[in-house]
Amino acid sequence: MDNNMDIDGSAVDIGQLKNGDIDESLYSRQLYVLGHEAMKRMGSSHVLIAGLRGLGVEIAKNIALAGVKSLTLFDPEPAAITDLSSQFFLHPDDVGKPRAAVTAPRVAELNAYTPVSVYPSQSLTENLDDLRQYQVIVLTGTSLKDQLTISDFAHKNGIFVVVADIFGLFGSIFTDFGKQFAIADPTGENPVSGIVADIDSEGLVSALDETRHGLEDGDYVTFSEVQGMESLNNSTPRKIVVKGPYTFSIGDVSGLGEYRRGGLYTQVKMPKLVDFQPLSEQLQKPEILISDFAKFDRPQQLHVGFQALHAFKDKHGHLPKPHSDRDATQVLELAQGLAGQGEDKVELDEKLIRELSYQARGDLSPMAAFFGGLAAQEVLKSVSGKFHPIVQWLYFDSLESLPSSVERSEDLCKPTGSRYDGQVAVFGAKFQEKLANVNQFLVGAGAIGCEMLKNWALIGLATGPKGKINVADMDQIEKSNLNRQFLFRPKDVGKLKADCAAEAVQAMNPELTGKIVTFRDRVGPETEHVFTEIFWDELDGVTNALDNVDARQYVDRRCVFFRKPLVDSGTLGTKGNSQVVLPRLTESYSSSQDPPEQSFPQCTLRSFPNKIEHTIAWAKEKFHQYFVGPPETVNLYNTQSNYIEQSLKQAGNEIPTLQSIRDFLVAEKPSTFDDCIIWARNQFEKEYNNAIQQLLYNFPKDSTTASGAPFWSGPKRAPDPLKFDASNPTHFSFVKATANLHAFNYGIKQDKGMPETRYLEVMENMIIPEFSPNPTVKIQADENEPDPNAQNGGSNFDDNDELHKLVSSLPPPDPSAAAKLQPVEFEKDDDTNHHIDFITAASNLRAQNYAIAEADRHKTKFIAGKIIPAIATTTALVTGLVVLELYKIIDGKDDIEQYKNGFVNLALPFFGFSEPIASPKGEYVGSAGKVTIDKLWDRFEVEDVTLREFLDDFKKQGLDIMMLSSGVSLLYASFYPPSKLKDRMGLKLSKLVETISKKPIPSHQQNVIFEMTVEDQTEEDVEVPYVMLKLHK
Repeated sequence: MDNNMDIDGSAVDIGQLKNGDIDESLYSRQLYVLGHEAMKRMGSSHVLIAGLRGLGVEIAKNIALAGVKSLTLFDPEPAAITDLSSQFFLHPDDVGKPRAAVTAPRVAELNAYTPVSVYPSQSLTENLDDLRQYQVIVLTGTSLKDQLTISDFAHKNGIFVVVADIFGLFGSIFTDFGKQFAIADPTGENPVSGIVADIDSEGLVSALDETRHGLEDGDYVTFSEVQGMESLNNSTPRKIVVKGPYTFSIGDVSGLGEYRRGGLYTQVKMPKLVDFQPLSEQLQKPEILISDFAKFDRPQQLHVGFQALHAFKDKHGHLPKPHSDRDATQVLELAQGLAGQGEDKVELDEKLIRELSYQARGDLSPMAAFFGGLAAQEVLKSVSGKFHPIVQWLYFDSLESLPSSVERSEDLCKPTGSRYDGQVAVFGAKFQEKLANVNQFLVGAGAIGCEMLKNWALIGLATGPKGKINVADMDQIEKSNLNRQFLFRPKDVGKLKADCAAEAVQAMNPELTGKIVTFRDRVGPETEHVFTEIFWDELDGVTNALDNVDARQYVDRRCVFFRKPLVDSGTLGTKGNSQVVLPRLTESYSSSQDPPEQSFPQCTLRSFPNKIEHTIAWAKEKFHQYFVGPPETVNLYNTQSNYIEQSLKQAGNEIPTLQSIRDFLVAEKPSTFDDCIIWARNQFEKEYNNAIQQLLYNFPKDSTTASGAPFWSGPKRAPDPLKFDASNPTHFSFVKATANLHAFNYGIKQDKGMPETRYLEVMENMIIPEFSPNPTVKIQADENEPDPNAQNGGSNFDDNDELHKLVSSLPPPDPSAAAKLQPVEFEKDDDTNHHIDFITAASNLRAQNYAIAEADRHKTKFIAGKIIPAIATTTALVTGLVVLELYKIIDGKDDIEQYKNGFVNLALPFFGFSEPIASPKGEYVGSAGKVTIDKLWDRFEVEDVTLREFLDDFKKQGLDIMMLSSGVSLLYASFYPPSKLKDRMGLKLSKLVETISKKPIPSHQQNVIFEMTVEDQTEEDVEVPYVMLKLHK
């Protein structure tokens, strides 16, 4: 049977190019989640997906984007109008056609490396042997009878099975990956490593300088560079027992000698074996992963309830009708019969089972997104061995999303031939009308933004007469986006994300035509004339789809100011979170802070690196010192009048700055590409030979500290100078990248086709002077010591002969365009620009100096480029959670207990849901007694009265204003003398601000913010909200 029919005609093998490599330009962000080995295993896997309503197509989309050997789709049923509630690849004119046949070409467009075919038979069970060609079978919307037949056959034949179903706001997933399934990496976290301080005779290992080792009981470690117990080095991994945050035991070390010094420990990921049971056994005695501990007793009930739905369908040929009490009674009776069977009797909540029956025909896009992301990740786990699978069931519901502001009934939930019937079946027609008349702001149209718009299109958000969606994103589409930003295609590369995303979802749901407004502006302080106060006032809510904290915090602050509900979300590889921000109810996104980024002491980077992250950070600094800073300084020198006198006097680092201007304009100014090669070769000598020789001159390998301990011990690794070897690829790569980037600075033509022999000829004709250490050079030995090279007390510009010699050696400033240098702007995703090539070579040469394990280009790019790992599965799932919260916001729920902040890690897998944290409250004693305030959301709103009226009004409320300010302008202080206040008291507040700040209030600004210090009736200083002056322009 030929199931490898290629729908889109792509002849490219899946996810792999002719040389067997993975297309890193497409898969770069996903590679940082899964790794090369896991993706290569995926690239040899054949996957079958059955059922192509919303859930099935979501799984297919995610797997196609991830990249597998082939994807086969099965669903011969005719498409129905109600499928459009969640099936984003169906159009109204597809109704009546076989779902798989119309869906397959559209899935195939997602990834040229994933051929997509249609399963040729009308049944999966008529010839089970045809299923042997697949590594994984995914079943959605399949009868329980067929699930049992297929999964039992698959279990016996070593085929992995994933079964997923959604019924309205309820969903489930089941996995069976056979006996002795090997998990190569259960967590996906980077192996922990550290420096050994001591190993005692009992096998207790202490980490250096009380650094937390980060290990857990049962982990395995290996050792290297240990002195005194040398047989530990590179031996079989040892299982550890944690004794404390800084110590762990490796067991018996007798016969290994006595530990002397040194050593590194590294965690080793050991494979884990898991036995899965077939569906027939698991139905009777399920092993369930809890998705929400607040609903601990619910999964067992849903396990019974889902079987009751299947039994009802077997009996009647259809699922229960929406909100039908008669059908719900039958489902309850079937469930009660099933609950009494088996070893463990299940107590049923009648209301829960009835609700399950009411919603059985519901088909919600966010639930398809949640379970589609989850199921696709389980498929990828099965074929790659990467991450821990679900063992073996997971049930999830979001009953809190049911509306309470509108009624539901059998009549209001019945199908009407609308594309939204799958949603109306759950929420009713009145809530659908509410969804249609919302004005929503989406900030960001990247991965989460695309998924968000897709969900919004399917649920009918903003399709009504008052509906409107605003989308802001200033970025253009890049090739690496296509792997997870599924609204974009190769033809869109270079176009604006917001425009392409809007166009795609209007095609998905034509009722959105004319309802989406796109902005190519960054949302920030500089665009408040675009996103004006009128714009914000008209919004019903905001959704963040941003990947940087500063932008998210700005939007969050605006939402707090304008009192608009916000749903924020983010992903990091397999981790994802969602947060709800509700006016006057919850804290805001900015109320909690992520830990700061890790930074390294300068003396570690300059002289004492001990891990590859140090050398990469050093190489990134060199990139700036070589190709960014000096050209920028030269341009300032050439264009700013009196640059030397003004700028340098303030900077306090005159000598190095002047030296770099002199070198770039005089001493080392290149005129040809050959000069750039010479400069590059000299930089190699300077950094990897001379600087290391100088360091070893200052601190010889046998030197000791004041206490007599070896200087080169613990985190300090003694380096060795490098001798240039043109035949060494890393040495040559450094010279080539450095020469090309130096040439770019000067606008010298980069000889892209230049043969290597040309580089070699130039370097062979160079004379490299012998290096002699300088006895006057001082090097900082420890981060706790003062830097001996730091300049004291600002500028010494006026009394230093060396400075004047440097200044006199400079040519006169030349402001012409011809003299302008071109600073390099770091761009990590262009593999032809030499940026990552330079950093990789520079870092690895430094690593060779210090005998540190090198990093390949892929890892270097990840660290130097601060790349956020991303995969479509997490993005889809998190977006589903966001939309489930959006339902609640649009319903107008004001009970904080009904909302959920979510955190997931699909690798473990882990699901955590919590009630949002309430906003902080305070109080003061006013003229009428105690007043409670919301410290985050409350404010005083005032009209444009005079200062005197303003002070009197607050006095009446029992608050004496001590100080009043706006921005940096102090407008009033109780300690000001009457003469200073006389002219101010009669001024209107707006005029007062303009008078004191000496600046007019911008024309687009509708209000002015005041901060004040006050005393209440207790005559104590109290914290009160800010004041907003409304201008009514």
